[in-house]
Amino acid sequence: MIAARDLVVRRGERRVLDDVSLILERGMLTALAGPNGAGKTTLLSVLAGLLVPDAGGVSLEGVPLARLDRRERARRVAWLEQGARAAWGMTVREVAALGRLPHGDRGEAEVAAALAACGLEALAERRVDTLSGGEARRAMLARALATGEDALLLDEPAADLDPAQSFALMRLLRREAERGRVVAVVLHDLGLAARFADRIVLLAAGRIAADGPPEEVMTPEHAGRVFGVRIGTDAMPRVLP
Repeated sequence: MIAARDLVVRRGERRVLDDVSLILERGMLTALAGPNGAGKTTLLSVLAGLLVPDAGGVSLEGVPLARLDRRERARRVAWLEQGARAAWGMTVREVAALGRLPHGDRGEAEVAAALAACGLEALAERRVDTLSGGEARRAMLARALATGEDALLLDEPAADLDPAQSFALMRLLRREAERGRVVAVVLHDLGLAARFADRIVLLAAGRIAADGPPEEVMTPEHAGRVFGVRIGTDAMPRVLP
């Protein structure tokens, strides 16, 4: 469990996060949604321990993140940043194995399991810089999975993926949540959030505007207030004229 209490992050005079509190439970896939500038990436960075808030705090299984050193945080919380890519001509297997660095071992079984979960066994010896965008994104996800941490925090992992790849990614994340991990993901695609997430946290101007199951959060009222659009009310939201 990751618990955040009364988080405040300031950028000059502006509060990027303004008194945000939430608990991320094991076994649930949580989507963080909201318009650009709502504070989604900032919140995820604070939850991962990569950004120290100006006020409030975060704990992991009851232990304040501030008490954990960087290596221990890296062992327990996997972070996948937006647009993550490998900068060198490493193989897919070598990229996935980077996830074992905090543990100081080769973790061959964990790496193999991560490659299998991401459907990358056939590409394991390919250089990552020869892959398509979607394949490279899966390689970076395999790196996060290989660490075997308690929590997976992912910032826009579905960006630039085609629909089939996006659905496969979200199914994978649901499986990881069902295995008992904390899984939180920033999504701009409201359809993906509504279809796959157990819970949606809707952010606006640094505050939580709505929080709950998709059917309670993705309503015309919330969408109008937060996004300034009307949406359909079926299982796959769509913008209406």
